[in-house]
Amino acid sequence: MKRSDLDRALNLGEGVFRLAPNWVPRSFCRPGRRLKLHPDDYYAMGLERGGIDERWFSSTTPADNGPLTSPEEGLSRLYLDERGQESLLLRDAFDIAGRELLGDALIGKYGRWPMYAKFFDNMGPLPHHIHHDDAHAALVGQSGKPEMYFFPSQVNNHDGEFPHTFLGLNPDTTREQVRRALMDFPKGDNRITDLSRAFRLTPDTGWDVPPGVLHAPGSLCTYEPQFASDVFAMYQSVLPGGHAVEEDLLWKNSPQEKRGDFDYLMEVIDWELNTAPDLHRRLFMAPKPAGDPAAMTEEGYLLESICYKSPIIGAQRLTVRPGRSAVLQGDVPFGAILLQGHGKFGAYIAETPTLIRYGQATRDEFFATEKAAREGVIVRNDSACENLVLLRHFALKPE
Repeated sequence: MKRSDLDRALNLGEGVFRLAPNWVPRSFCRPGRRLKLHPDDYYAMGLERGGIDERWFSSTTPADNGPLTSPEEGLSRLYLDERGQESLLLRDAFDIAGRELLGDALIGKYGRWPMYAKFFDNMGPLPHHIHHDDAHAALVGQSGKPEMYFFPSQVNNHDGEFPHTFLGLNPDTTREQVRRALMDFPKGDNRITDLSRAFRLTPDTGWDVPPGVLHAPGSLCTYEPQFASDVFAMYQSVLPGGHAVEEDLLWKNSPQEKRGDFDYLMEVIDWELNTAPDLHRRLFMAPKPAGDPAAMTEEGYLLESICYKSPIIGAQRLTVRPGRSAVLQGDVPFGAILLQGHGKFGAYIAETPTLIRYGQATRDEFFATEKAAREGVIVRNDSACENLVLLRHFALKPE
């Protein structure tokens, strides 16, 4: 990538990048078909790769999808022209001018863009699984993975097969019960969710999922801001409906010398948090206004914090009334995905696609550099009757 290409993109969007759709398949998942992808394209990467059930946003993190993973899988690209025919990796832009694009605070703390977000769209539930904390992830050369969930109504026209998420463990669970379930993994259904609690998922609410917390995500299409890591291990062997999980995923992201060591799998679990009697209070998140509600209503918009319990990453939802506008301003860069409506996002036309072909350009995803965020990005709703709704994700809380 040349500096002249980066300058071309910066000039085109006045400090805002327009990003291309970034599709990711998972061989162990079944698409819920709520990503607006054309029905013929959910297996566009090949049947052996599995169905496309994720779209990643503002990502400089490669997907960890096994030996068939393509070199740029999971990496966002930014457009260099209005028609979306030329593009460059967002990661390359940050490599060339990270401090300029991301600002001193972010570079000083992380040295990079340290997060991404995604839509996760599965027809059924995922296995009860875990993401490693920094200490355990470092053993395989990665970072820990805190993440958060939000279930936008705009991408949840149906509930899927199991709109409940198991979280943590029952307060009276013993370590020996969990260890026995892990050891029973290759024998069939290890019934680890018998030791857990399930919560009904409600659109337009969310959950905090820190590292070390066991969770079996339900079947709503989920917006997930998360730290820039793809570490996990599956602790459940058989899903509802008899879908089996390969044993290798039990040991995923375990150091080679720890494979077969069930004490190590137990060590990854944050026992105190998993067994907390008040787990719902600690982890559930309902939207809350990010400012004075009356003043925002008068101005014709509503900005809400939707993912706010993690100290590392966060997200907000902006709703702009018909014919009105709002300014997204702060001292940190951010990514954004449009959920509903049409209008302008800074210098760009912004519109929500109804149907997307694999490889097609869109105008629904953006990234605001630190300079653009400080100056303020104007979001305008050009509809006479429909709200414009977008989500924005960031790694440091905007001030």
